[in-house]
Amino acid sequence: MNKKEAKTLWFLTGSQHLYGDDTLKKVDTNSREIAAALGNGIGQLTPGGMQPLARVLPKPVLTTSEDILAACREANSDPGCIGVICWMHTFSPAQMWIGGLRELKKPVLHLHTQHNRDIPWKTIDMDFMNLNQSAHGDREFGFICSRMRIDRHVVTGHWQDPEVIDDIGQWTRAALGRDESLSLRIARFGDNMRDVAVTEGDKVEARMRMGWSTRGYGVGELAATAGAVSDGDLKALVAEYKETYSLSGKITNDQSAVRRLEEAARIELGLQRFLEDGGFGAFTTTFEDLHGLSQLPGLAVQRLMEKGYGFGAEGDWKTAALVRCMKVMSRGMEGGTSFMEDYTYHLDPSGMKVLGAHMLEVCPSIASAKPSLELHPLSIGGKDDPPRLVFPVTTGKALNATVLDMGDRFRMVLNTVTSVESPDLPELPVARALWVPDPDLRVAATAWILAGGAHHTGFSLALRPAHMEHFASMCGIEYLLIDAKTSIRELKNELRWNELYYKMK
Repeated sequence: MNKKEAKTLWFLTGSQHLYGDDTLKKVDTNSREIAAALGNGIGQLTPGGMQPLARVLPKPVLTTSEDILAACREANSDPGCIGVICWMHTFSPAQMWIGGLRELKKPVLHLHTQHNRDIPWKTIDMDFMNLNQSAHGDREFGFICSRMRIDRHVVTGHWQDPEVIDDIGQWTRAALGRDESLSLRIARFGDNMRDVAVTEGDKVEARMRMGWSTRGYGVGELAATAGAVSDGDLKALVAEYKETYSLSGKITNDQSAVRRLEEAARIELGLQRFLEDGGFGAFTTTFEDLHGLSQLPGLAVQRLMEKGYGFGAEGDWKTAALVRCMKVMSRGMEGGTSFMEDYTYHLDPSGMKVLGAHMLEVCPSIASAKPSLELHPLSIGGKDDPPRLVFPVTTGKALNATVLDMGDRFRMVLNTVTSVESPDLPELPVARALWVPDPDLRVAATAWILAGGAHHTGFSLALRPAHMEHFASMCGIEYLLIDAKTSIRELKNELRWNELYYKMK
């Protein structure tokens, strides 16, 4: 699933009429040059080569409060605009920005740069100084943003610096995720797993805060859609399975296994059609509510996640939404993103690790090898043996993130981890990941539990903490990071301070 509508970042350059028309023409020319370079720089790899994450549109230079207010209102009303980049080329008296910033609803990145990288020591004069005043023009703008409590990301450095471009690119990916979040529809087949607490939450507040619209459906509706799948479409998908994956002998030789594979294909086609017809970007299932289905959707979930859908097991709509937003943010990046669960521990003091998996539902985008399509019994749910893709996960730096409803706010907890090679697990026929959490399992698990972190997460080998922190900030979510620098004492203090902050807020 990929939405391909063009998204834009508006490049807003501030100045004033004090310096004359010639200076303003230079400001406009420089602004357009920077915007073009940023649009080309913050790209993503696609089959066709490097493509911009979003087009950076330079708007006319803003020199009056009326112009600024009009620009901010226009940005608000443009559904293609995912955020604004603000830069003060010259000095722009910040009281002019109050009206516009008060109404602006888009994420803000403040780029603290200047057109020239180096000072021309031999030729610098007052004309040059009047034109290149970002050093104090951006401070004026920064003050009014702080005075108005405007949440924004500040990037400092020359606009051609690769680190600056990378920083803006990370923020842009978060803005794309936030844009997806605002219109995200989640199909919830069945309800929450009975008596489970952490996967529940306030759906009304989630829609108000993040834009997530969760809609419940009886599993019978999915079963009816799957039952309407044509035999031709069914056979074509089974043929695709055989061409794409390594199939176990049981699936190809045993007639009852073949029928179960065909039923998995039927569920996949029905589920995808249901999601497409309803405009859904994410969905949930639960093994406790499978009325009308002969098996738990496993293969279907794995393949739909690989196509870009978000998923949460046992009715976990928050994780489903988070995984979808993470997939949008990581589009075109190396690695992959999947629904995940911390399943069991390896507590050998010489190398503690976490084995992550689920019953069936881990996304092949994070596979390190060609998945094997296998059929095995499932010890819970009371349904037919479901087909699933079995594979180990790519090694490297990764992260686990979860979103919680804390009653008075939503909280994101994130742990940086290192995915490591898994030993052969011949008796565990599910996709699985093995990782070492930062700073180590003792501290990481203790911190996660103190923060109330869920057992379901979005696991990504593509995204980095900065992407998720920007996303949390744009959505107004509390953000807690567990990484190599984490100590339990400092985390407890952060939890106390945050509790006080949100109660006062």
